[in-house]
Amino acid sequence: MAGELIVSRSLVIPAAELSERFSRSSGPGGQGVNTADSRVELSFDVAASKALPEHLRARALERLAGRLVDGVLTIAASEFRAQLANREAARERLAALLRQAIAPPPPARRATKPSRGARERRLDSKKRRSATKQTRRRPDLS
Repeated sequence: MAGELIVSRSLVIPAAELSERFSRSSGPGGQGVNTADSRVELSFDVAASKALPEHLRARALERLAGRLVDGVLTIAASEFRAQLANREAARERLAALLRQAIAPPPPARRATKPSRGARERRLDSKKRRSATKQTRRRPDLS
């Protein structure tokens, strides 16, 4: 469980680059909440990571800029009663966030023009609509 984090087939974050902190959770657990440190904070230093290739690190830093504090990404999980389940949830969320951040940008959109037929159909429907509204008007009494 405390091993490496598999982000994708080609990217694995070693356990040495992850740090976990545990604290008391405010979530479910009854009286056990007051005694068990079930909340997990999982931190990953994106800026100093050796596991991320340079181009992926730059992309991740740019896309996660709003979530980083001094280049460190922190995920907190406290939705489960068990520390083990919260650790797993935090790892899954971190992996999903990194996967999304390092994904290649979508291909650029190629601009297209409407076809001649589409333009004609659009204008015909506008004319029909205009004629319909014309017939609904009150006759001019002048």
